[in-house]
Formats: sequence, C-alpha cells, structure tokens
Amino acid sequence: MGSAAGCNRRGLLKRAAALGLAAVPAAPLLSACALGGAPAAGPARRAPVTPDNPLGVDRAAPLEVVLFDGGFGDGYARDAEALYRTANPGAAVRHTATQDIQPQLQPRFVGGNPPDLIDNSGARQLDLATLAAQGQLLDLTPLLDAPSLDDPAVRVRDTLVAGTAEKGRLGGSALYALNYAFTVYGVYHSRTVLHRHGWQYPATWDGMLRICAAARRKGLAGWTYPGKHPHYLTFTLYPLIAGIGGPQVLRAMDNLEPNAFRHPAVRAAVEAYHELAAKGYVLRGSPGLDHIQAQTAWTEGRALFLPVGSWVENEARATTPADFAMAVAPNPGSRTVWAEAGEPFVVPARGRNTAGALELLRIMLGRRSARNFTRQVSSLSCVRGAADGMRLPPGLRSAADLLAAAGPAVVAPMLPVWYRTLHREQIGGTLGELMAGRIGPDECLTRFQRYADETARDSSLRHPRHA
Repeated sequence: MGSAAGCNRRGLLKRAAALGLAAVPAAPLLSACALGGAPAAGPARRAPVTPDNPLGVDRAAPLEVVLFDGGFGDGYARDAEALYRTANPGAAVRHTATQDIQPQLQPRFVGGNPPDLIDNSGARQLDLATLAAQGQLLDLTPLLDAPSLDDPAVRVRDTLVAGTAEKGRLGGSALYALNYAFTVYGVYHSRTVLHRHGWQYPATWDGMLRICAAARRKGLAGWTYPGKHPHYLTFTLYPLIAGIGGPQVLRAMDNLEPNAFRHPAVRAAVEAYHELAAKGYVLRGSPGLDHIQAQTAWTEGRALFLPVGSWVENEARATTPADFAMAVAPNPGSRTVWAEAGEPFVVPARGRNTAGALELLRIMLGRRSARNFTRQVSSLSCVRGAADGMRLPPGLRSAADLLAAAGPAVVAPMLPVWYRTLHREQIGGTLGELMAGRIGPDECLTRFQRYADETARDSSLRHPRHA
C-alpha cells in the first residue's frame, strides 16, 4: 500500500472521528418492500382460543424443536420446553441440537415434513429469504399480537427491544423470524492482557498499529480471526465503513446500488484491515483456523484482538482465564457499533404444531426465560429490560455499556439477511483472501463490486430495499 493511500485512509478516519459521524438507529433503516403474501399455515393441530390459551395450542399435540448447537448451547431452550410441558402435560417435546441446520433440515422442507420450530443459526444455516419467498415460513405476527406471558394486558410486541421485529421481516411486512438474542459486535479484547503489558485500548487507528507493532516485538499477534469463517471480519469492518462514511454507505451496500462498494469509506476500511495483515500483525495461521480455534488463541493471550459478537463469552468460557476481564470496543477512532437482534427462530408453515411453536416462543419471551437465557449464556435477550438488576459477567457488562454509550451510532446491516451468499461466501471469502495476503485492496474492492452487481442482476432473488 502506497503512502498516498495510507494518508487518504487515515485522513478519512480522522475526519470521521472529528465530525462524530454516527449511524442512525437500526429500525428506521429497514425496508417497507414486501416479499409477498404470508404463507398459509400447515396441517397443524389446534384448539379453541381462550384467555389462558391465546394461541389455540392443542395440549396433547407433540412438538418438535431443532436448535443450533453453537455459542449459546441449548440449555436455555430445554428449560423453556420444561415450562411448555408443565403447561401442556400431555405434549411430548422432541428436542434436537445440531450444527448442521441446513444439511439436516433442507431435505425435510423439500419433503413437506419440517420440524415445528427451528433456531436457524450458525455457518450452515438455512437461507431464510429464499424459504420466505417460497411460502415455507409462517408469518409470526399472531405471536406479536398475543398477550405477553407476564402481563396479559401487554402484547408480546410491546415487550421487545426496538428493532427486533423489523429485523425478522426480511424487508417485507410479514414477520418470518423472531431474533431472540441481542448481539453486540466489536473488537473483543482482554483488559488484563493489555494492562499486563502497559497498554490501553487505542483511541485511534494509528494507536492500534502502534500496539500491534509493540505486541509483535514481544512475540504476540495483534489480531486473529477465524479464516475458515472469514465473514467474521465484517463484524468490525461494516461498522468501520459506517463510522467513516456514515450509515448511508451501508444502506447503499444493502440496496446493491451501483458502485456502492467503491465508496471511499469502503476503500479506507479495507485498506486499514489490509495494513494489519501486510505488516504482520495478524496471528500466523489464522487463515486456517475455525472460530473455536481463533477464540482459543485469543483467550490464551496469543493475539490481542478478535472480531466477534457477544456470544463469545459463553462459547469461549472453557478456555477463558478467570481474570481475563473480557471487554469489547468499536474500531479505534469510530463510535459506530453493530448491534442487533440475532439468533433467528422460525416456524415452518407446514409444521404439524405451529400453534405449539408460537406458544413456546411466547414462553421464551417471558421474563423468567429471558433472564435464564442471560444467566446461562452471557448474552442479552430481545426482551426489553429483562436483564435489569442482574449481575452481568465482564464481557456482557462491557457490551451493554458500549451499546449505551453508542447512543444513535448503532447500525444493523441488512446485507447478511437479504443476501446471505453475497455476505458470507463472496464478501467474506474475499476478505479472507485479503487478510491472507493473496490479494490487495484494489482487487478486494473490484471483487466486492462485481459480486454485488451479479447479485443485483440475479432475477431469481427478491431485492428488498431500505425505504
């Protein structure tokens, strides 16, 4: 990278910090473009709707739940299922936990026998936009309109963190996914490790480069990332782009507008990350690591910084030292944070017990289950105020404080939801090539734009847009 490009990037970063560029809240950014009519319910067993059974659950109907077995585990869901069985003593609940959501369940969608409730997360998740377009997912709006578990006078929709429902609409009016966790992405680090070496989290990108250089002299890496899942790099790259150029740059990227990926803010962010790799500040071997291996290298102190989400505190618990003092921060020189409801739960339209699936979600959205989720997995839930008064572990406390401090400087890109292949495989894969040193910033940006243009021209896809 030439000096002129470096000066241009640093200038943009400094101007962004000086101007206090911040993103607008996520919810107003979401599109009102419809994906079509809501799918019809499947051959579900139902009972009459009554005040104590507002969703018409057949008390004896079996319920099948498939959970993603990842950073959150499945204990919180099993506890909610126990509450469901207490309320419906004649119902058998079949529970499966797997990391292979798409490989296991796509054939069942094709065969017309999907489970009743799915936690669609992980690297091998189903493409929800495609399933919704095919009429395979139930509209969850009746759940939003149902009385909440804790106060029948309050509807479920009024208990959710702002933006939760919008994130699950996939650009239309129907609600196809209930995102249960509230995730804060950022640059995760150990306060203990930094303090041990006499460092503090840097306030500028130049400060980041100085710390990485000092770490290298001590035999440590500045950064690591899961090269087998390189889209993790977007967890910090996207908010850096918004911090430099404003949230409208991310909106243009979401909308696949012409030349959106050639914006100077995208170039500045890509060049910043390329510099980390070009100067040898990334842990050797990172391109071959999966997410667990990268997290373990980080908790072992072999690398200082990791781009990840707030699930990491639970997922890396077994390897995290007791005095690690996990913390999260935005990119140096930027206030912008990516935070949003995540961990999408969906109800297949052709499930046999759709009412039971909705009722289990209603239970999970009760205060008891939401607090249990936070207690078990060190993550906030989408239930507003559910964690109030709880003693939070260091990483989650830091994430909550960061979210509060960010104010309006919060973004929630829709590209990962609207165009999963573009986001994960193409943009993520290109970033992996960049950080491995196989391509430079110019080629990276060229590929970004080419993939975006190809996606925009793909007539088999629906193309939601921000309003």
